[in-house]
Parts: sequence; structure tokens; C-alpha cells
Amino acid sequence: MQNRPARGIGFLCLGVFIFSLQDAVVKQVSGAYPLTQVLSIRSLVAAPILLALVQCEAGWRAILSPDFRVLMLRAAIMFGAYTAYYMAIPALPLADAIALYFTVPLFVTALAGPLLGERADWRVWSAVAVGFAGVLVMLQPGSGLFEPAALLSLVAAALYGLSMLMARRLGVAQAASVMAFYQNAVFLAGAAALALAFQLLGIDHAAHPSLAFLVRPWVWPTLYDGALIASCGVVAAFGTMLLTSAYRIAPANLVSSFEYTGILWAPLWGFLFFAESPRMSTLAGAGLIVGAGLVALHAARR
Repeated sequence: MQNRPARGIGFLCLGVFIFSLQDAVVKQVSGAYPLTQVLSIRSLVAAPILLALVQCEAGWRAILSPDFRVLMLRAAIMFGAYTAYYMAIPALPLADAIALYFTVPLFVTALAGPLLGERADWRVWSAVAVGFAGVLVMLQPGSGLFEPAALLSLVAAALYGLSMLMARRLGVAQAASVMAFYQNAVFLAGAAALALAFQLLGIDHAAHPSLAFLVRPWVWPTLYDGALIASCGVVAAFGTMLLTSAYRIAPANLVSSFEYTGILWAPLWGFLFFAESPRMSTLAGAGLIVGAGLVALHAARR
């Protein structure tokens, strides 16, 4: 395994910033277009960019990898993670959706032992428990304020953490661009398959905003909205490369702590673009999640 922590941290911070812009775009278009259409356009735009990156980094022959099945499995897990995460965005304030997603380092810490042999002691597990207490503070189950879509962010975090640990192991033999190419291909195929399935089943509306975003029929976008959605393809190509590279070249329980730099951008975009102000429970829960995650990762490194 490669071990270039400074470069890995830089890649991850830049990737998190780039993807935070995509989150704002997805929330902007989630009321008029279906998620399957957004993912399809994004993947089509990203495909030629990723092909060029594969050629520059490893050559096109690298796509014909002997790790084909594992690459496809990781890509499918990432498709599940992003689908769940994007479904949460229409139903939650942007800061809430992203703060819950910040449980990623907690899942990475918990899974790094069994998957990579990066063992964790009782201090790490205590911090993980505190982090999930922060999740409960944010969710407020039983208070009447609980939004079921929040669980989608947690599912997304768990799946994303698993996929990035797989990237760390695959990084021994696979270029980041190849992993990103497979991910993009599965996103395109998965989105198209879901859209076709909903059409054949006659499912085209739902009451909850998360489900409505998933099953809504495709429509022709305006020029402005089409450009916004297409920009997600450029973001996806370079953002995926950066994040995959970060976990590929540096220890997972080191770089994952810098996922938290996203807490700087989510409230800012929510306030500027959607007039959202984070609730006190969001700030308190996010503080516990971030603090616990940093403690867990520090203890794991020690």
C-alpha cells in the first residue's frame, strides 16, 4: 500500500469542497427533476473526462482489470451510497443531511479493523459511541421533529465508508481513475435501470419528497437547469478521482478525519442558496459527531 499522507489529505479536502458544490446543485434541481435523470446526465458528462484520465494515468487497457468483479461490487456500493444520500437532500436542510453524513469516519474506524487490520481499542469504541449519541441528538426520535429521510444519510455514510476501505485495499493494484471509471459506469447503468423499472411499473409520483425525487418521470430540462446538472458530471469526475486517490495513497483512519472539512461548506451553501439556518440540535449533534470522530481517529492512529 502507498503511504503519502500529506498528499492524501490535500486530495480529500479538495474533493470534499468540490462535492459540496454538487450537493447544492442537486438540492436546487431536486424539486423538478428525478434523481435518475440527474445521475444519468452527470454520468454521461463525466464518462469522456474519466476515459481521458484513465488514459493519462494507466492507459485504457487498465479498464480490463482482473479485479473486475471487486471493482463492480465497490461501484455498486457507491451507487447505493449516493442514491441514499441524494434522496435525503430534498427532505432535509442541507446542513442536517451533510452533518449526519459526517458519521463516515465513525463507520471507517469501525470497519477498518475487520477489513484492513487497523485495530481499534476501547477509547476508539467509546468515541464512536459518543458520535452516535450525537446522531440521536440531531435526529430527536420521538420528539415529533424526526424526519425519516435522515436515516438515508446514515445508510449512505455506512456504504460510503465501506467503499472507501475497499479503495484502500484495491489501491495496491488499481489506479484511482480506473476505480472512478467503474463507479461512473455503474452509476449510469443503475440510474437507467431504475428509471426503466419505475416506468414499467407505472410508479411516477410519491408524497414524500425523497421518494418523489427518486420516482418522478424524466422531463426535458431548461438550458440553465441542464447546465447545472451537467456541471455535476465535471464535479463527479474530478471529485471522485480526488477522494478515491486520497484513500488509495494514505491510511484510511488518517485521511477520513478531514471529511469534516465539509462542515465549513454545508451551512454556508444552505444559507446563501436556500435561506436555511441550522437548528441548535443540528449544531450540538454535529459537534458531538465531529469531536467523537476526531478522538476516535486520533486514538486509532496512536
